[in-house]
Parts: sequence; C-alpha cells; structure tokens
Amino acid sequence: MISPSDLLELPLDERLKCMEVLWDSLREAEPDSPGWHGEVLAERRAKIESGEAKFISGNELKKRLQR
Repeated sequence: MISPSDLLELPLDERLKCMEVLWDSLREAEPDSPGWHGEVLAERRAKIESGEAKFISGNELKKRLQR
C-alpha cells in the first residue's frame, strides 16, 4: 500500500494521475447515501414548500464563513 509520505514524494503530475485513478474507482463503486440524507432533503423541501425556508446570497454566505 502507498503511504501518504510516498505520495508526497511524487511529482505533482503523478499525484494528479493517482487522484484521477482514485476518483474513477470511486465513481464506479456508486456507494449508497445514508438514509438520513433523504430525511434531511425531505425536511428542507418541506420548508421551501411551506415558505419557511430562508435563503441568503453567496456574498452573505462568504461573510458568515469568514467570521
């Protein structure tokens, strides 16, 4: 198995190739989302449909994250 320190010794282009191989292998695996993901999405959809949802702009989000 390749260790993180082994990867850091590789040139950038080789690390990027390794990353592409890893992403491709994960895409083929198609893991199932946990059940709670669906529950969270359903709750959010219900808030939107009932008018309870509050939205902020991308700029406001950036400001909040910087605090």
